[in-house]
Amino acid sequence: MSSTSASQASPKFRVAVCGGGIAGLCLGVALAKYPDIELNVYEAAATFKEVGAGVMMWGRVWRVLSLLGLADAFRELAGDTKDGDTKRPFSYDYRRADIGPDGHLILRLELPYDLYLYHRAHFLDILVERLPKHMAHLGKRLQSYTQDAENGPIHLSFVDGTTADCDVLVGCDGIKSVVRRHIYEAMAAEGRPEMRDYIDPVFTGEITYRMMIPAERIPLRNGEKHPALSKTVIYCGKNKHFIGYPISGGRTLNVGAVITKPELEGVPYARPWVEDATPEDLASDFEGWEDEVQDIIKCVDSTSKWALNMLKPLPAYVRGTVALVGDAAHAMPPHQGSGAGQGIEDAYMLASILGHASVTRANLAQALRAYEHVRLPFANHVLSASSNAGKLCQLRSAHGDNEATLAPAIQGQWGWVDSEDPAAQLERALDWMNAQTGEVGSQ
Repeated sequence: MSSTSASQASPKFRVAVCGGGIAGLCLGVALAKYPDIELNVYEAAATFKEVGAGVMMWGRVWRVLSLLGLADAFRELAGDTKDGDTKRPFSYDYRRADIGPDGHLILRLELPYDLYLYHRAHFLDILVERLPKHMAHLGKRLQSYTQDAENGPIHLSFVDGTTADCDVLVGCDGIKSVVRRHIYEAMAAEGRPEMRDYIDPVFTGEITYRMMIPAERIPLRNGEKHPALSKTVIYCGKNKHFIGYPISGGRTLNVGAVITKPELEGVPYARPWVEDATPEDLASDFEGWEDEVQDIIKCVDSTSKWALNMLKPLPAYVRGTVALVGDAAHAMPPHQGSGAGQGIEDAYMLASILGHASVTRANLAQALRAYEHVRLPFANHVLSASSNAGKLCQLRSAHGDNEATLAPAIQGQWGWVDSEDPAAQLERALDWMNAQTGEVGSQ
C-alpha cells in the first residue's frame, strides 16, 4: 500500500499518520516536504472532514503556520491581503447574564495576542489541497498494530482487511484513539495496571448546544449590530455559559451554549456523544437570561447537543516508535479555543524533529522522546487551563461569583498563549536530544 515517489527510492524511514483531521493533515503537509521520508496518511472516513464549526488560532499557532509555509493561504482565508495587517489584537467580554434582562459586564479582557477565527471545514480544505494525493488513503480505519521487535517495523491492520508497514506510527486519531488504547494497554500489561485509567476519555459534566447563524438574521441592538458579531462575548451564569463570536469574515455567528452537571465530571459518558435537540430545549435551559442572549436564541432554527469529553493529562505521548498527536494525546474542553492549535504545534515539532538531518531509523525512538519531552508538559498545561476556564465562566471555580476575585483570575489564565515560542520549543527539544545522544544539534 505504500506510495513512494521517484525521489524516495530509498527513504531513510517510513511514517504512517493515522487520522486526517487538522492535526494529522498538518503533520502530513509538514512531513511531505522531506523527500527522504516515506509518508502515508490514513483516514478512516471516505473524505477528509472536520466536526464542529469555528476554529480559533492564537498568534503562536499563526507563527507555526508561517514556519510551515502556509501563511499566505491562511491569511487570505482570514480576509487579509498579502500586504495587509495580519495582527488581530483580541478581546473578550465576560458578562453576568443569568440575573435578569439587562446583565452586566464582569470584565472586558483586552489580550495582547493575535487571534484568527476560521470555519473548520475551510481550514481543513487548505491542508487537503497541500497534501500530495498519492500520500492520502481514505476509508482506512486502523483496527490494530503489532511490532515484532522493540523499535522494529510496525505492522498496521485496517478494518477493511488491508495492511501496511511503517517505521514510525503517529496516532492522530482523535479522542477515541485506537493508537492510544494500544499504547496504554501495552503499558498496563508490563505491570502498570494504573495505565488503563488513561485509555478512555472522561466526561467533563458539560453538554453544549452548537449552532451557526447567518449574521444578517441577528437583530440590531440600539441601532448597532449585536456585540457578539464584533467580538467574542461570554455570557456567564451558575453552571452555565453562552458564547458567541463571528467566523467566516463576520458573515456567520458561531454559538455555543453550555450547561453543566458538576457531579458527573470525570466519569465515562454512557449516552451518545451527539444528540438531537430543539430550539425550545435551548430556550428553556437559558430562560431568564439577559436580552443579548435571548436575541440570539430567537434566531436559532435547529441545534444539537454535544457531550464534552476530555482526556486525563497523559503521563506519556510516546512508546518506542509510536507517538500521539492532537486530540489523541490531549483532547481538551473548548473553553480556551486551543485544541486544534495545540495539535498544530504538536505536528510542527514532530515533523521538524523527524525531518532533522541527524534523525535516522536507528534513533527514531530518541527523536520521539524529544518531541514528548517538550510537548507533553506544555499541552497538558493547556488542557488543564482549558478545563479551568470553563469553571471560571460558570462561576463554579473557587472564586464562585465573587467578581472582585473572579475578574483577575480570568485575566491570569491566558499567560501560556504568549509564553515560550514554538520555534524556541523546537530548539529546546533538539538540544535535549543532543544531550541524550550527542548526535543531533539544531540547524
